[in-house]
Amino acid sequence: MGEIFVGVDVSGKRLDIAVRPMGERLRFEVSEPLSDVLEQIASRSPTLVVMEATGGLEKPLATALCAAGVAVAVVNPRCPRDFARSLNRHAKTDTIDAEVLAHFGEATRPKPYEAPSETVEKLRALVTRRRQLASMRGQERAIKSSPGATHAALESSFAQLSQCFDALIRELDRAIVRVVGDDERTRAKHALLRSVPGVGPVTASTLIAALPELGVLDRKQIAALAGVAPFNCESGTRKGQRVCWGGRADVRVALFMATMVGVRGKGVNKPIHEMFVRLCARGKKPIVALVACMRKLLTILNAMVRDNRHFVRTTAPQLAA
Repeated sequence: MGEIFVGVDVSGKRLDIAVRPMGERLRFEVSEPLSDVLEQIASRSPTLVVMEATGGLEKPLATALCAAGVAVAVVNPRCPRDFARSLNRHAKTDTIDAEVLAHFGEATRPKPYEAPSETVEKLRALVTRRRQLASMRGQERAIKSSPGATHAALESSFAQLSQCFDALIRELDRAIVRVVGDDERTRAKHALLRSVPGVGPVTASTLIAALPELGVLDRKQIAALAGVAPFNCESGTRKGQRVCWGGRADVRVALFMATMVGVRGKGVNKPIHEMFVRLCARGKKPIVALVACMRKLLTILNAMVRDNRHFVRTTAPQLAA
């Protein structure tokens, strides 16, 4: 028998499974034991199992498949949807989605998923929750400063909620420090990232949790993954403006904050500052120059993690052992 590809469409109520090229269709309720689903998939010895990233619903099965030695790819939902449209398949049901995922895996061979370590999973959950609370705190401050919230009777409510958010964020910061400190490799990587001026504990923790590929991919791949790589828009004689799109939003936010600190002055991060000044002098818009500096900073961080070398604060972005 040739290669076998399995597509799994995950929803909150059930799992729809398609096996290619045999044309088999399976359906499991989420209340059924995960071991039964794993057994049915593993018994067919698939070359690759393809699933969509569905906000975490796919993680239990993807992790179990990895542990069982079954290759599984977790892909961006946009990719198989565009693939289906290219085949003129516009109908969308759970069964069709599973079939499309299996066909997509056979045609494109996406990179298999690697289950993160327990430390990275814990850190990712804590960093995500901290970001959510920080966002809610920012919304609350925006409401407080709005014209309709100036009444004295509301001051106590705003103060109490602000104190609550601050306390919860401080508690999460302490939990993040404990998780980082309990794992030797994570602690070393965190210290290495923090050697770069402008990269604080929140940025370093976010990069470790949300960008585990740092140091593994090359500079172009890591920039595309983070969403700071410009893509060409050309056709014939037309040369459109290159744009950045896609990627991981939480990583971009962390890079943006670190870069903003770096471009403020030579004493903070001289290579990034000089690059920003040089690009602005050439007529680049500040936001364009800033994104270019974000990409440069990510390239430096990627090389540092790859070579396990710390940043040296000199006139050039050198690395030290």
